[in-house]
Amino acid sequence: MEKLIITAAICGAEVTKAHNPAVPYTVAEMAREAGRAFSAGAAVIHVHVREDDGTPTQDRERFRVVLDAIRTACPGVILIPSTGGAVGMTPAERLQPTELFPEMATLDCGTCNFGGGIFVNDLPTMEAFGRRMLENHIKPEYECFELGHLAAALDLAERGLAPGAPMHFNFVLGVPGCAPATVGNLDHLVRQLPAGATWTVTGVGRGAWPMAAAGIIMGGHVRVGLEDNIYLEKGRKAASNGELVEKAVRLARELGREIAGPDEARRILSLA
Repeated sequence: MEKLIITAAICGAEVTKAHNPAVPYTVAEMAREAGRAFSAGAAVIHVHVREDDGTPTQDRERFRVVLDAIRTACPGVILIPSTGGAVGMTPAERLQPTELFPEMATLDCGTCNFGGGIFVNDLPTMEAFGRRMLENHIKPEYECFELGHLAAALDLAERGLAPGAPMHFNFVLGVPGCAPATVGNLDHLVRQLPAGATWTVTGVGRGAWPMAAAGIIMGGHVRVGLEDNIYLEKGRKAASNGELVEKAVRLARELGREIAGPDEARRILSLA
């Protein structure tokens, strides 16, 4: 079984310091939290950015400063900036990080209920994002919240409108209004993957640790972090993203998976 790639999603767009004081907003906080996750074993940092007051933004220059700060704190780390942004942002706003030519970025694969809002990713939007990633030589992390999202991503790549094989997917399970975080749902999604594809699983909220364990056992990769889950265990909030990564590392070692460093992760993801 391949070594395990751990992704740390350090802040997201919805969770706030009111939920957990460790959620980073400022550039210095972002670099600190990324560094803690990296030191604990994360080879990948998934990046949303905020203004200093916590307001989500997709501003290109804010991304530039944050990404540079994380690179300094985490030499060699793989960065996956979000093109999801926050619910209600326009496609043009959301695409700004792709102007910085990252080696990877997320590509959300369908419209869905997202908590109290609607996360709009219609087919024309997906095609525009796919074309941008082709033009800028960016490998997508295809984010799927439902089974139909996987089919849409495969169709997009088959029609040459987004990067194709080898594809990498992130199955985000447990978002209120989307597919629940169950082993059955994860297994069904993995069974639909084309040969050579790689995948990560993200469990949201109480689904975080069951999905992490399932991903480790099933040979996939895992994402943890304050974007998705603020608790280390029931009733105990994580003091940092590093604590969440440390727990994922402990689970992996107990279950017989070694942890991939950034160079190994690049090989597994066909970036090297």
